[in-house]
Amino acid sequence: MVDDVEDVTYLLSVLLTQEGYEVVTADSAFAAIDAARRQKFDVIISDIGMPGMNGYDLARALRALPGYERVPMIAVSGFSMFDDRTRSLDAGFNAHLIKPIELRVLLDLIEHL
Repeated sequence: MVDDVEDVTYLLSVLLTQEGYEVVTADSAFAAIDAARRQKFDVIISDIGMPGMNGYDLARALRALPGYERVPMIAVSGFSMFDDRTRSLDAGFNAHLIKPIELRVLLDLIEHL
């Protein structure tokens, strides 16, 4: 789970942990890339609007890492303009959810992917 807002990563990590998932959080795209180089993740959930490197660039960077070509990635964003979903998919995400996130929708999506 990658988001520059600590409250978001904390809340989602608690909720996902309660559902039985092991969650690793990162507060930036750079930290997420470092973590992905150290270990293999089954699913990536990332915010789009982050300082330094946005979620679109993160998705592209992760897709370039060995072993991450097909790992499911979910964009989670407050962005809801008409082309945000398309931009997420073009960057390499498998899905795009709009904040506030409905936990059941996120859980169903994780299971589907």
